[in-house]
Amino acid sequence: MDGKKLSWTVADAVDYKGFPADKSKTGGWIPAALILGIEICERLSTMGIAVNLVTYLGGVMHLPSSASANIVTDFMGTCFLLCLLGGFLADSFLGRYYTILISAIIQTLGTAALAVSTKLPQLRPPPCDDTKTCKEANGFQMGILYLALYLIALGTGGLKSSISGFGTDQFDDTDEKEKAKMAYFFNRFFFFISTGTLMAVTVLVYIQDEVDRSWAYGICSVSMLVAILLFLSGTRKYRYKKSIGSPVVHILQVIAAAIKKRKMELPQNVGLLYEDSPDQASRIEHTKQFQFLDKAAIVAEGDFEKHGAVSVLNPWKLSSVTRVEEVKMMARLLPIWATTIIFWTTYAQMITFSVQQASTMERSIGSFQIPAGSLTVFFVAAILITLGVYDRLIMPLWKKWKGKQGFTNIQRMAIGLVLSILGMAAAALAERKRLAVAEAVGGDTATLPISVFLLIPQFFLVGAGEAFIYTGQLDFFITRSPKGMKTMSTGLFLSTLSFGFFISSFLVSVVKRVTGNDGEGWLADNINYGRLDCFYGLLTILSIINFVAFLVCVIWYMPQKREDFQKSSIVNGNLAEEKC
Repeated sequence: MDGKKLSWTVADAVDYKGFPADKSKTGGWIPAALILGIEICERLSTMGIAVNLVTYLGGVMHLPSSASANIVTDFMGTCFLLCLLGGFLADSFLGRYYTILISAIIQTLGTAALAVSTKLPQLRPPPCDDTKTCKEANGFQMGILYLALYLIALGTGGLKSSISGFGTDQFDDTDEKEKAKMAYFFNRFFFFISTGTLMAVTVLVYIQDEVDRSWAYGICSVSMLVAILLFLSGTRKYRYKKSIGSPVVHILQVIAAAIKKRKMELPQNVGLLYEDSPDQASRIEHTKQFQFLDKAAIVAEGDFEKHGAVSVLNPWKLSSVTRVEEVKMMARLLPIWATTIIFWTTYAQMITFSVQQASTMERSIGSFQIPAGSLTVFFVAAILITLGVYDRLIMPLWKKWKGKQGFTNIQRMAIGLVLSILGMAAAALAERKRLAVAEAVGGDTATLPISVFLLIPQFFLVGAGEAFIYTGQLDFFITRSPKGMKTMSTGLFLSTLSFGFFISSFLVSVVKRVTGNDGEGWLADNINYGRLDCFYGLLTILSIINFVAFLVCVIWYMPQKREDFQKSSIVNGNLAEEKC
């Protein structure tokens, strides 16, 4: 009877009372669906704000185009950077359930504050007068706006770091049936992200432009509030996994131990390095890269501290070979990590300057006028079409030709980088055409006689690139990282988005200062008088240089030859204790 009961529980999960989770009463698709509801609302809020914020900053708050773009990219960069903080809190203190709940409440407060900020006349400057003299928003007005935006960013960081992980916690990866459901969950997860984004760039942007911006942000708040209530309704049904501590601490322990023993000589026989993994299957064998870290595994006097009759290892003084190799595995990811950042810098242009371009162009279809921010629908469509073509056409053909199930994660990242280069080149050509029309009819013309559909190629190419690089990066960082550091590797992946947005802000500031900081230059306050095509050209050149660096890093990143351990000479915990 006990054996039968044990087979119906999940080994590493508990229910809301702390008892072993019963498979028949916890987990599965219903709790996972409640978690996905939060994700849809997060995407609706974050992207609904980001893709159309630049028009509000320029048209209502009367900020220059470059300043507006930087506010958007800084906001998005902070959203993804705070994923690292959210992951740390979830792993070390709060657990995923409470991290999601608290973060969702914070984001709800942020969107509510943004709704108030855009509604009250006192929190925005007066409209431009008849002479087109516009007064910029003052410090207080911008302060309230920043408070709302960064509350949203804080909530987004916590949600993004934990939603996918808590969703997969609802499935037992040791059960074949549930493992298949987990794979299906991952597919649906990206679909739900795209669905939320699609709703944001169509319905929500239309409400912002044609009804009232505060109403749109109010809808975000209410929808997230409903999602929180639904999320809470599943509390008794969720499976919870205990926090195992932050991998950041483990990495710092290895580095600290290696620094303390930096003057010690490594033994000729690597089998003499400390190893405490209980079985061969869980061990990671030694590699020759980053040998200075191996010193953390040298057994020395004082590494074990006496607590009564028991000697306990001090992890800040001694680390096992497996723990050291985990840190090495993460270090080997960094060159690939660094050379994929530039993609997200090009992505940032799609929700900033490309939206500003669209706002100056003819956007009418009959009597209906497309909101400038809704042009990103082609971006989302490109993602969905690319994923569909890849899944239904490319993968079967590739399997017949090469015998492999689609492109490798590195190949997908390379394709994404190439498509982003083509996207920026297309953007530069489209902008040259737009500027030629602006010069012909006058830069002060409100709507240039040129179709906004000229911008579709840049949206489509960068969108298709995201479909490849997003899935490639996620796969690469999760499969090439140690099992105990999956959350951190996901955070490392999301940080490429963060740094991509911050680099965009940095480039805009540098270009603004070098080419003209008085409202003119490449990034003029009125883009009809600027040279945005040159800025796009600069990004194209930087992306080409980065792609060459990426190829060099891929050649360097090779599976390292591991040295066989001599089982008889491995220093286990007991032997180390005797030496001390």
